[in-house]
Amino acid sequence: MGKLQERMKRDMELRNFSLRTIKSYLWWMRDFVMHYGRSPEELGDEEIRSYLHFLLKEKDASQASLSQAYSALKFFYERTLGREWNETRIPRSLREKKLPVVLSLEEVQEAFNAIKNLKHRTILTTIYSGGLRLGEALRLKVRDIDSRRMMIRVRQGKGHKDRYTLLGEKALKMLRIYWDVYRPREWLFPSTNLDQPLHPSSVQRVFRKALREAGIEKEASVHTLRHSFATHLLEEGIDLFYIQRLLGHTTPNTTAIYLHVARKDIKNIRSPIDQMPEMQDPDK
Repeated sequence: MGKLQERMKRDMELRNFSLRTIKSYLWWMRDFVMHYGRSPEELGDEEIRSYLHFLLKEKDASQASLSQAYSALKFFYERTLGREWNETRIPRSLREKKLPVVLSLEEVQEAFNAIKNLKHRTILTTIYSGGLRLGEALRLKVRDIDSRRMMIRVRQGKGHKDRYTLLGEKALKMLRIYWDVYRPREWLFPSTNLDQPLHPSSVQRVFRKALREAGIEKEASVHTLRHSFATHLLEEGIDLFYIQRLLGHTTPNTTAIYLHVARKDIKNIRSPIDQMPEMQDPDK
C-alpha cells in the first residue's frame, strides 16, 4: 500500500485509535490488497463485497474477524480516500449473539484455590475483585491501588477512558501479602524484566490450568472473571447503572447482556414440571 498505508495510519492516530486497532486495520487492508494484487484506489464496492464474501464462505472467518475487516475497509475508503460508503451494497455481517460464560462464586473460589503461585493468584484475584480486563490489570501500577478508598484506578481502559472500580477486602489482603514478598516498584505485576508488565499469555495459561485442576469444564478464560463479577453484582441487587460504570461500558446496552445470565429474577421461579405429581420410575 505504500503511501496509502502511511496516510491510513496517520488518520487513525489522529483519531487516537489504540495501537492494537491500528495494527489490526492495517493487517486487513494489506490482506485485501494482496487478495487482488491491485491498488485499493482501483477497487470499489463489488471487490469489497466479493472479498468479504470470500472471508465468510471460503476462509470461514469468525464474526469478530469479519467485523474487523469490514471496519478497516470502511475506515480506509471513508476517511482516508474520502469516498462514500454504501451500507446498502456493502452490509455488515450480523454478529452472533452469544451469552457470556459465567462461573459461580464457588467455581471462582475453587479455581483460585488451585493456583499455588502467589503472583498469579493475586493478579486473578484483583481482576475478579474489580471486573478488570486482563490488559487493564497488567497495566496497573502500584499507585493505582487506593487502599483508603478501597478502589482500583484503571488508567486508559478501553476507549481511552480512566475509571475507578472496586477493591475488595480479600483482594487487598492478598495484595498486601504479595507486596511483602515481591516489593514491586512501578508495575504492580511486572515480568522478569521489571520494566515490563507480565505477559497476558502466561496469565491465561495459568487460569486454564487452574480450571482443569478444579474440575471445571466450562469454556472459560480470564475474561470470564469479568463476566462473573458483573453477573454476581447483579444477582446481589446492584443497579445496572453502577455495574456499567464499574465495567467502563459506554452504553447500558452493553451491560444489559448480564440480565440474560443473572439468576436474580428467575431463581425463585419454579419450572412447571415441579408442580406435577411425582412421576413413576421408568422401567429399568
